[in-house]
Amino acid sequence: MRRALEFLFTRALRSRIGVALGIAVVVFGIIGAARLVSGPDQSATGLTTRPREPITTVDPHTGDDGANLTPEPPSPRTRAGALTPERTAERFAAAWLGGGPDAKRWQDAMRPFSTPTLIEQLRGANPAGVPATQVTGEPTLQPRTETITEVTLPLDFGRLRLTLVSPDGRWLVDTVDWERE
Repeated sequence: MRRALEFLFTRALRSRIGVALGIAVVVFGIIGAARLVSGPDQSATGLTTRPREPITTVDPHTGDDGANLTPEPPSPRTRAGALTPERTAERFAAAWLGGGPDAKRWQDAMRPFSTPTLIEQLRGANPAGVPATQVTGEPTLQPRTETITEVTLPLDFGRLRLTLVSPDGRWLVDTVDWERE
């Protein structure tokens, strides 16, 4: 008996075939134990825990929850005597398109209509890099909240999309995006 155990542990289990057989015995042992614990086979009835009806996360009696019922965003609020978002965007666009003799004057022309964040981002920008020369249509307003709105201005070589913010009722351009047509 001792020789058989010695042969098993020194030669058979150290070979590839011995290791593969050992793993196969362990796997089949686990599968067999699981079948014994799980009880009789019920393959004819299917899954016993499967629901008979579809699972829903919305009460079917509350009505339609589609996009048509989404409330429109509130109209932008403007402080008395301040520029509307459209007028602020038009004046910013005029300064942005106007260029100027140098970058400092160009940025100074946009400063009254820009947030400090945008002024900082435009630092070092070159007015010669502006890809358009004139506004060709009316601004389009797309309110997000009472204090955030997006204004799109059609230009001769694309569209200028501005995000305006109004934390205190005075509208200022916070981001500038350019789209080529």
